[in-house]
Amino acid sequence: MNVNDKTIDIVITWVNGSDSDWQKRKNEYLKKPDTDLRDERYRDSGSLKYLLRGINLHAPWVRKVHLLTEGHLPDWLNTECEKLNVVKHADFMPAETLPTFNSNAIEMYLHKIPDLSERFIYFNDDMLILKDVEESDFFVGNKPKDMLALQPVVANPNNPVMSNIFLNNSIVISRHFDKEESIKRNRSKYYHVGYPVKYFIYNILENAFPLYTSFYTVHGPSPFLKSTFEEVWEKEHEVLYATANNHIRSKDDVSQYLFREWEKQKGNFVPSNLHRNFAYFEIGNDNRKLISCIKGKKKKLICINDTCKEVDFEKAVNEINDALESSLSQNSPFEKMNK
Repeated sequence: MNVNDKTIDIVITWVNGSDSDWQKRKNEYLKKPDTDLRDERYRDSGSLKYLLRGINLHAPWVRKVHLLTEGHLPDWLNTECEKLNVVKHADFMPAETLPTFNSNAIEMYLHKIPDLSERFIYFNDDMLILKDVEESDFFVGNKPKDMLALQPVVANPNNPVMSNIFLNNSIVISRHFDKEESIKRNRSKYYHVGYPVKYFIYNILENAFPLYTSFYTVHGPSPFLKSTFEEVWEKEHEVLYATANNHIRSKDDVSQYLFREWEKQKGNFVPSNLHRNFAYFEIGNDNRKLISCIKGKKKKLICINDTCKEVDFEKAVNEINDALESSLSQNSPFEKMNK
């Protein structure tokens, strides 16, 4: 590992949930209790092509794009692209953790990706770049740009697994950091002048609680240091390894946000209002605001999260992808010439 490495890579996780062989393997784990088996976890909306187009057009400074896959690939993907590194789960995860259908498990081993730079940005395939971004949008030197806010765990009966995961992250953090000391040491980062007002409100209210509750983390591209993963693994091997061995997302997992919050509790980040450049949307039956944002390129970065099974998914995806095609119409070197 070279901590002086000034390059930046992008890591993307991708799965084709309609692959019949993959479905058969996943179905072997469906009877496990306290797991998240929703179809929305695995549906492919076709956004990967537009993410890669956005990287090519709006982030040419990226050194390498590491695409993580169980093995299947979209037929349009140009695997000969010089910037592309196709990485199978078996290339960086222990054999005993495979096969995995759990994104949390995959995320535990991001630092093991072959040829990964010290600084990298983790994208899900539903996170897109609509306008030019600079390295400074994600890092200042070797410090990630982020926002720090405390927030109680939300008891969500529609997604209890995620509520448990947020709490699990907080418990790990609480073993290594003291909340009162953290607020005192990082006061200017808890109360950064540029933050949204609600961050100030969250953090003021949290002073009433002596122990950590949980954290408010932006559901967007995550800037990471490989060395942070190595540090957390050194201190919390048992917890991370247990998550890696959950083949389906489980209430006992921790998530990638643990590494992100670890950086922030150390104070090793630059506070910035990420919402200035980023917008979060969920696929629904009315996507007019999302489509307007895409066509008007109102933000540099967006996330189009698939969370609801009650949506006409095919209709919504067609509308959204039509908008993406109009805004990101230029084919990239990541695509085969005839695709």
